[in-house]
Amino acid sequence: MRFDNKIVVVTGAGSGIGEATARRFSADGATVLLVARSEEKLSKVAASLPSDRTEWISADLSTEEGARALAAKAQAMGGADVLVNNAGIAVGGTIEEVSVEDWNKQIQTNLTGYFLVTKFFWDQLKAKKGNVVMTSSVSGLGGDWEMFAYNASKGGITNMVRALALDGAKLGIRVNAVNPALTKSDMTKDMLDDAALMAKFRERQPLEAPADPSGVADAIAFLASPDARLITGVNLPVDGGVMASNGQPPQ
Repeated sequence: MRFDNKIVVVTGAGSGIGEATARRFSADGATVLLVARSEEKLSKVAASLPSDRTEWISADLSTEEGARALAAKAQAMGGADVLVNNAGIAVGGTIEEVSVEDWNKQIQTNLTGYFLVTKFFWDQLKAKKGNVVMTSSVSGLGGDWEMFAYNASKGGITNMVRALALDGAKLGIRVNAVNPALTKSDMTKDMLDDAALMAKFRERQPLEAPADPSGVADAIAFLASPDARLITGVNLPVDGGVMASNGQPPQ
């Protein structure tokens, strides 16, 4: 019960890593505030968690209005101790294929959205000496073929975490990120259904491909816990060993 009497906010909590993270913090005693765009998904997740320690709100966190609404909801609950920035989208394609609209949507959701939410929670986190854990990606630590827009958004998160950690340290706020590889989620469903593609991922992801989101949730809970009290500014690969390789194929 490491998070007993703590308020934990989890964005993108309707499925995948966000849902698993909400369940993990709830199991550890936290009061969880779930947020995503889909009311249907959120209500189902919330209904399966303890009613006296679960709240939810539907919001578009790529907008200032949505981020402010979430922060106000958390403040009314007593203020966040932990903020998990997890909501995100993926837009594939080469630079010839990705439209300006697609680029803007990707950056606005994945990068600007994290900025907005963190900004409007900063005072709460100062008051609680709390911490932020962001979901970046191995795609924020290295490049992918035909995913440059996604890589740009996740790369921005990776370095934002480092810089925010420096600013937050003197205020008692820790800021870290997890960087998963391929993980089961609604966003990766089409990939998971492609047997040939999954075989290629298993060559490069030694421990588990695709990964179960609960494994990423466990790492998020660790980074948010007192056990990680000396850890800040870290981008932690939770990738089944992907980044242990130098890139050469299995022999």
